[in-house]
Amino acid sequence: MKTTAAVLWEYGKDWEIEELELDEPREGEVLVRLAASGLCHSDEHVRVGDLPLEALPGIGGHEGAGVVERVGPGVSKVREGDHVVLSFIPACGQCTWCAAGHQNLCDEGAGLTVGLQRDGTARHHVRGHDARLMCLLGTFSPYTVCSENSAIRIDDDLPLDKAALIGCGVTTGWGTAVYGGQVRAGDTVVVLGVGGVGANAVQGARIAGATRILAIDPGEFNREQARRFGATHTFASTKDALEVLPDMTRGRLADKALITVDTATPTIIADAISLVGKLGRVVLTSLAPVASRQVELPMFELTAYEKQVVGCLFGHANPRADVPKLLELYRQGELLLDDLITRTYTLDQVNDGYADMRAHRNIRGLIRY
Repeated sequence: MKTTAAVLWEYGKDWEIEELELDEPREGEVLVRLAASGLCHSDEHVRVGDLPLEALPGIGGHEGAGVVERVGPGVSKVREGDHVVLSFIPACGQCTWCAAGHQNLCDEGAGLTVGLQRDGTARHHVRGHDARLMCLLGTFSPYTVCSENSAIRIDDDLPLDKAALIGCGVTTGWGTAVYGGQVRAGDTVVVLGVGGVGANAVQGARIAGATRILAIDPGEFNREQARRFGATHTFASTKDALEVLPDMTRGRLADKALITVDTATPTIIADAISLVGKLGRVVLTSLAPVASRQVELPMFELTAYEKQVVGCLFGHANPRADVPKLLELYRQGELLLDDLITRTYTLDQVNDGYADMRAHRNIRGLIRY
């Protein structure tokens, strides 16, 4: 079939809207008609070359939800007509990591930057070229073919445009607090960076029972939005937060610091460590450029005060269990999804959406099909 897609031809350039030739799904694959795709910062990492695909052209987008139109041979996890959230990391359920309860580390995730189907071939073709897919999904198109292992079935009555956000940003942020940070009732939590992931880290800390949630972001709009999701205090910088945090906590500082800024820098871990006290946990969810190797780390504090630094991918989530769990929290009014969507765009406005994100005008932009 023929459709359209936002395609990257050269790092540093804008997404281009192209005609897409899409093959039928093969063994273990499904064709999904998408309702919406979130505009996540990870696609911006791809666009500028910080997180390069194995080859270009590439189709962006990895946060989406829709309806299964067709299934290939051997598909057993979903059926035609099922409503699904697309998980940006597949969950096969059979590898060592899935079996051990770490679906976010599924072995099929090794192909995320390769961008081809499991058999090493492409279903997406643009101008006669095989196109690679962001996170094996390519949701910057109203139709895509992906592995059934990326499709998580959800209840049919849930709004697909809201459910799309669960495929990456919501689950990543919520899990950063609940699983990565192990936030507990009464904790003091600091969230560094309040965008599409950080806003949900704030929500995760609130739902987990944190007493104080300090949100740090240089953007005034982002700080205002942080309070909607549960922040009790907001600051423009770590320095500003440190001026009041000791008095606020009787000198103990924060229990957890969650790093959800747009791009991890060499100094961000040191900033976060300065915010937590004894046995404090720092969770690093933000991505740095793939080639980045430098980091500032106050080693004495790490040893003397037994502080911890933990890496966190996809919020340590198990998508087949956590996607339905989060949607149930949405039903109950605990998890805010509608409020996350600042603006909506058409596919041909994808570059406008990212311009708004870079200018701190959005918590989450959304393409509706």
